[in-house]
Amino acid sequence: MPRTIWKGAVSFGLVHIPVALVPATTRQGIDFDWLDKRSMDRVGYKRINKTTGEDIDSENIVKGVEYEKGHYVVISDDEIKAAHPKATQTVDIVAFVDAKDISFLYIDTPYYLTPDRRGEKVYALLRETLIQTGKVGIANVVLRNKQHLAVVMPLGKALVMNTLRWADEVRGVEYLELKDEALDPDLAERELDMAKRLVEDMTEKWKPEQYKDTFQDQIMDLVEKKAREGKLEAVGGPEEAVDRRSADVIDLTELLKRSLAAKPGKARAAEADEEDDAPEKAPAKSKPASKAKTSKSSSSSRTRKAPAASSKSSKKAS
Repeated sequence: MPRTIWKGAVSFGLVHIPVALVPATTRQGIDFDWLDKRSMDRVGYKRINKTTGEDIDSENIVKGVEYEKGHYVVISDDEIKAAHPKATQTVDIVAFVDAKDISFLYIDTPYYLTPDRRGEKVYALLRETLIQTGKVGIANVVLRNKQHLAVVMPLGKALVMNTLRWADEVRGVEYLELKDEALDPDLAERELDMAKRLVEDMTEKWKPEQYKDTFQDQIMDLVEKKAREGKLEAVGGPEEAVDRRSADVIDLTELLKRSLAAKPGKARAAEADEEDDAPEKAPAKSKPASKAKTSKSSSSSRTRKAPAASSKSSKKAS
């Protein structure tokens, strides 16, 4: 049974769809604790006065916002509570936009929306309407006393709600200050053709389960190995060398040629292209099935099934 964290309704115009909000992701990672290496006692956090170094009791701590250098405005807990938006239990759709217009940079946290209180038919109506129009709904929602911008979109036979980052939280491409060589490059047709062939050769179906958090796997393997050896007090290990490769690209054509030639059956095709300048499509490569490695450990060592997400520890490892 999915864990429901919120119940309310999706609202647009005069239409109300009773829904329940269910987390679509789960956070994984290794929980590093701080330990005193002399005694293996746990190390906690202390609240200290940064000027005097003295310990501070919680009743003497107030919250402040730096208004200008060295000058703060103190805000009370009651004032903070009053500023929180009122929870309305409503995903209030304020507009519909083309799905393709929303950049991935704005996507934050995904949730499933499930129909509630006999709302299946109107739930399906919104889903099918969004699918057939290619639109998504932009909505306001309050979760845990925090106001969010969100997008409601179809996913197969379900509706999902992704919270979005606000516009001032996303940096524009101009922040990169790209040079003219990157903005308006002089690319040869042959380079583009070889790059496209390389992309085609490396194209495969998206299977997120084949990508693993190798850092987590290696750490837990090390933990299990040390535990079997009776080294239950050890918390660290040797640092592995980092594979650093040059980022300098002198000859783009040569780099693409080497990438194609590195694959079985591609070297001969690349040489033939040089002779007759007639690019030939290489056969699709076959890949061995990926082996999924399961780590035996506590709940903190479960393998993440989403790619490219960085692990967050509940405490910082020093």
